[in-house]
Amino acid sequence: MEAGEYALMDEQEGAMWWYRALHKRLIAALRPVRGRVLDAGCGTGGFLRAAGQARPDLALSGLEWDAAAAARAMAKSGAAVARGSVNALPFASGTFDAAISADVLCHAQVDPAATLGELRRILRPGGVVVVNMPAYDWLLSAHDHRVHNARRMDAAQVREMLQTAGFVRVRTRYWNSLLLPIMILERKILNRGEDADSDVKAYPPLLNRALLSVLDMEQAALPALPFGGSVMATAERPA
Repeated sequence: MEAGEYALMDEQEGAMWWYRALHKRLIAALRPVRGRVLDAGCGTGGFLRAAGQARPDLALSGLEWDAAAAARAMAKSGAAVARGSVNALPFASGTFDAAISADVLCHAQVDPAATLGELRRILRPGGVVVVNMPAYDWLLSAHDHRVHNARRMDAAQVREMLQTAGFVRVRTRYWNSLLLPIMILERKILNRGEDADSDVKAYPPLLNRALLSVLDMEQAALPALPFGGSVMATAERPA
């Protein structure tokens, strides 16, 4: 990922509506988990900090390829953060009770099959993996190219990917559903050029709160919808 995108992430992930909604969903997915949790591809540490505040009972660790981002994640969250590749995790087998992969398997330098095999390996039997993926390959945009995203997937593709990697009890759900029409308008019509602004930016406070409120309402009050801007999945390593 480009250095400028890491800087934007570091600056905005504590406040921007999308990151806050993502972190709430990841934390909710970890509700039944106890013990050690790895954020594989933790970026600049926003989720580690949010999870540490919400779940101080968890032993959180991170892994990040970019050295500067790894250092920032450690300083921001207080969690132990190792530097390394998700394609070959530097941890012993069966080390973790849960693992997070949030918008990581989509990156050009990531081999999804290898990474999922590694996540399965480092989980204890019965351990939980939580995967978030950007949805729909046809929504690839200038922002995806800037952060080196090479793939987006629908829910069926995410399910198949996890099952092929040997995970069981796979559950998938779209989210960011109500805002999908705006996302399509912005990405495919208004900002189609390769020089379009990054999606990660400071939003006016009222707009930021309004967008977060829509996603909070979606999470709390709506049944699962058959479409959305992202797919979140949970699965287990066989016991």
